[in-house]
Amino acid sequence: MSHKTLLIITDGIGHNASSNFNAFCNAKKPNYDWLFLNTPNSLIKTYGEFVGLPDGQMGNSEVGHMSIGSGRILYQDLVKVNLEIKNDTLKNNQILKETIEKSNNIHIIGLLSDGGVHSHIDHIIALAKIGAVSKKAKNVDNKDNKVFLHLITDGRDVSPTSAKIYLNQILEICDENISIATIGGRYYGMDRDNNWDRIGLAYDMLTKTTVKNKSISPLLYVDSEYEKNIFDEFITPA
Repeated sequence: MSHKTLLIITDGIGHNASSNFNAFCNAKKPNYDWLFLNTPNSLIKTYGEFVGLPDGQMGNSEVGHMSIGSGRILYQDLVKVNLEIKNDTLKNNQILKETIEKSNNIHIIGLLSDGGVHSHIDHIIALAKIGAVSKKAKNVDNKDNKVFLHLITDGRDVSPTSAKIYLNQILEICDENISIATIGGRYYGMDRDNNWDRIGLAYDMLTKTTVKNKSISPLLYVDSEYEKNIFDEFITPA
């Protein structure tokens, strides 16, 4: 006789040995209390190498939902790309090579942080370097063979005032072949709730030359936003 099993994921429940300021522990929940007392249970690790992320990397809902119940470690894209960069083999990716070969200027858009949930700054840097080397080898004098970076500031998966730390890392690789073209918070560039007024500002920044906000220095622009109490997630597209 076959037995059916339900895999039920309950978001928002964690374990802490201390009951102080522990909402779940102190809540009235007779069903959960009975289950914990009378049925086999254990804790699972939801971060780092246990779920196919880099060692010490915090977990997130997407990784957790993909991993739970799988019975094995599913190596995440973050780890796969990291290994490609470490082994200097990312440049050999056929799709990447074809894309670079068929394009003139290269535009790279990415979330500017090392949060590792939606992107990673190391990947942006690696792609920019690969693109710049390829374009320089193709035609060193061609002004239409440059790499332009379109950076989305984070503030959710990392500190809300960490943008300048990551910008400085990007500026270290900027030269005559690599430059920062646009910058704006994820509130605009990564909206997923059909808020077209927000998305429109990010779209106009990427596609039009008549945008309201312009700045020569991304660092000074971020400072100017901070002075208005506008932090990384909400930085106005410029």
